[in-house]
Amino acid sequence: MKTNKKLRSQDWFGRKDKDGIIYRSWMKNQGMPPDHFDGRPVIGICNTFSELTPCNAHFREHAESVKRGVLEAGGFPVEFPIMSLGETLLKPTAMLFRNLASMDAEESIRGNPIDGVVLLTGCDKTTPSTVMGAASVGLPTIVVPGGPMLNGRYRGETIGSGTHVWKFDEDMKTGKMTQEDCEFAESCMSRSIGHCMTMGTASTMACMVESLGLTLSGAAAIPAADSRKKVMAQLSGRRIVQMVKDDLTIDKVLTREAFENAIMVNAAVGGSSNFIIHLLAIAGRIGVKLELEEFDKIGSYIPLLVNLMPSGKFLMEDFYYAGGLPVVLNELKSHLHKNVITVTGKNHHENIQGSTECYNEEVIATYNKPLIAEAGCVVVKGNLALNGAVMKPSAATPALMKHKGRAVVFENIEDYHARIDDPNLDIDETCVMVLKYVGPVGYPGMPEVGNMALPKKILEKGIKDMVRISDGRMSGTAYGTTILHVSPESAIGGNLALVQNGDMIELDVEKRKIHLAVSDAELEKRRTKWTPPKPAADRGYVSMYIKHVTGADKGADLDFLQGSSGSVVTRDSH
Repeated sequence: MKTNKKLRSQDWFGRKDKDGIIYRSWMKNQGMPPDHFDGRPVIGICNTFSELTPCNAHFREHAESVKRGVLEAGGFPVEFPIMSLGETLLKPTAMLFRNLASMDAEESIRGNPIDGVVLLTGCDKTTPSTVMGAASVGLPTIVVPGGPMLNGRYRGETIGSGTHVWKFDEDMKTGKMTQEDCEFAESCMSRSIGHCMTMGTASTMACMVESLGLTLSGAAAIPAADSRKKVMAQLSGRRIVQMVKDDLTIDKVLTREAFENAIMVNAAVGGSSNFIIHLLAIAGRIGVKLELEEFDKIGSYIPLLVNLMPSGKFLMEDFYYAGGLPVVLNELKSHLHKNVITVTGKNHHENIQGSTECYNEEVIATYNKPLIAEAGCVVVKGNLALNGAVMKPSAATPALMKHKGRAVVFENIEDYHARIDDPNLDIDETCVMVLKYVGPVGYPGMPEVGNMALPKKILEKGIKDMVRISDGRMSGTAYGTTILHVSPESAIGGNLALVQNGDMIELDVEKRKIHLAVSDAELEKRRTKWTPPKPAADRGYVSMYIKHVTGADKGADLDFLQGSSGSVVTRDSH
């Protein structure tokens, strides 16, 4: 597979003219010796480090580990930053800026003398954004996931980041927990470097890139604080140099079969519903045709094998000790495509040889004795979601999977916050909570508010779940019977915008149905009185996002970013 193809970095450093002098000379002010420019592969280390992204705040060390590996393999490592997206701090939502970060990654990779790229990823959106950017360029690419935090421990109890946030909030509302207790617990929950240690979106993204074949085998589950994470980073640095020599570009890894493998693995690990919107966007960049319904068709009948919060009771540290993703891949071996190359140059079946023993079947179940027989995300459709909506059954209440109830409508997120705990709110546990205008255009950015907290008076009755519907997303750490990503969204005139208090809504997950019991004639009558909301911005990136973002069913990418531009740059800078 080796190639004699000229390295693109030589269009900069191999020049014998004025431009060559400029390209080499200014790099030499960092103390780089002349032989670094002798034609060896230049490896870009795309670093999403930021102290405003707590999950990625340890990436300086990871970058150094990657550099060691690159140097050992005879490459020339160059680290560069891009916009970092911190899920916990960035307002109004990190999802609003996923596409912007992907543009940053894409143009940084294309415009610089880079032959291969290592993506340092961790917090939710840093993984899909960098992969989307790299896919649009098409160079050899390997991902180094940053790793989850160590298990949270609070007064003898194992607690999970994100998942227990919702529980603590409920306990505060019902008087089971004091403010002082909560502040102590939050320190116990986030006690080490790393991203959320539940099977939230960050862990899901790590499993996604490993199942796609973009990481070295076993990379997804290693805790950030474990020294073996640095070893994996160093080995990845070695491997990317060989990938460049072999011309093993990202498009050779991200095939249709690789996407199908990832969908099946996501179901088996109980991954976040956000997986859907990110995988759709990546597929759009690499040119693989992937439809929303296929997540249901391919993944919904795969059993749940991994017993992690929010679908189970363990955490990522336990998952790693039990054997990690290689064990899951082995359990799914009869379903996964075998002829799929990964960054190692081999397929998954070859990669996991000798690493398939499960050390704790309470954490990773067998395919024949799963935790849940059918667990993948499902797609429901109906007049309330003509283009589809998604749901995660493994995090839902079985008794609510078939439900009919009266709509209690919140016109926007401010309306929800203002009224949800009003004692006079006309709501009971049989109702269906509906939240409008939180989709890609409406919020803007499609935030993780779909798992609306229940009213205090409902929680005080001991009720923990109700059917909730929105055009937004929910955190991968969250749980509940939530219908998400409703498309078309309310802000562009989807029927969700026309729902009124008292309308009856029927959910039937088995039949993949979500139906608003209102006639077409009545909906059209309501539509004549509906006016679109005023755009959230009239300038800058946010305005551009609102004008160009696609629907959730298409991955919520910007329409002009779909496809790729390749790695060729035809003009010099001087």
